[in-house]
Amino acid sequence: MVGPSRWDDAAELARTTEAAGFSGMLFTETGQTPWMSMAAAAMAAPSLTYSTGIAVAFPVSPMVMASIAWELADNTGGRFRLGLGSQVKAHIERRYGMDFDPPGPRMREYLQAVQRCLAAFRGDEKLNHEGDYWSMSLLPGQWKPLAHEHGDIKVDVSAVGPFMTKMAGAVADGVHVHPLHSRSYIDNRLLPAVQAGAESAGRTVQDVDLLIPAFIVPGDTPEEREFLAERARTQIGFYGSTRNYAFQFDDLGFEGTSARLNERLKAGDVQGMTSLITDEMLDAFAIVGRWDEIPDRLIERYGPVAERVISYLTTDDIARSPDNVAKWADIAGAVRKA
Repeated sequence: MVGPSRWDDAAELARTTEAAGFSGMLFTETGQTPWMSMAAAAMAAPSLTYSTGIAVAFPVSPMVMASIAWELADNTGGRFRLGLGSQVKAHIERRYGMDFDPPGPRMREYLQAVQRCLAAFRGDEKLNHEGDYWSMSLLPGQWKPLAHEHGDIKVDVSAVGPFMTKMAGAVADGVHVHPLHSRSYIDNRLLPAVQAGAESAGRTVQDVDLLIPAFIVPGDTPEEREFLAERARTQIGFYGSTRNYAFQFDDLGFEGTSARLNERLKAGDVQGMTSLITDEMLDAFAIVGRWDEIPDRLIERYGPVAERVISYLTTDDIARSPDNVAKWADIAGAVRKA
């Protein structure tokens, strides 16, 4: 997982990622869009697979989003999949100045509209989408994107709660699992909802890939692990302060944690938030261990369910300790082999 960067930096990181034996790079969208950096990375490291995790959907026309995905699939030789998300109400309405409500039905239609655009680009059908939020029926030949052989682009969606996860099961090719998760959440909440959605559309749960970001905290001593452990605690605290995610703690017996985190957040007490994440919580939401233990722990937790495991903290670690690239390469190689 990589965040915003300048193009030269994205290209250099891609070369490092490729040499280390990772299978690909997943680009987030926060302070900048992912497309330019992804193109720079793909030109520098053409063997990698690229995806967005996630691109913010609602500020962008489904036609424009599909066109960008089409172009990236072409120029990466099909090594691209599109990950979309709704973001949250405040950002969509107050930062982007776009409509948000109702997010679930709007996201469902957005996915369907993007898929119909891609089908029209492939020549499978004429463009004809008439929905509650978007209507598109015009695609003259001179306005179609360049034809290529990589048009079967997978379109994934971020989903946490029951509506979005069921919708993803019915409509999407994959689910971007929220970084704040436990295996209990995946087994007892996420997969049953995805299965219900898939069955409602005549599909099976095996038709829906899980793309799972993991907080990986390696180190042969507690002191070596401390930097990434603190980063993981901080991120878990920020995510956990969202009241809608309280069940992630409550299901594991950590009742009331989300409310306490929210209180610290409102007070501006970041260190106080971080201190609320106990070692037991860290073990539930992250993979912690010696360097040589990490591959087996990743495989044990995610092997039965994940199409992809995405390392959340690797770029933070190698920026601080470049010599650790070889150790991350060992992890990547072991997990890919398994």
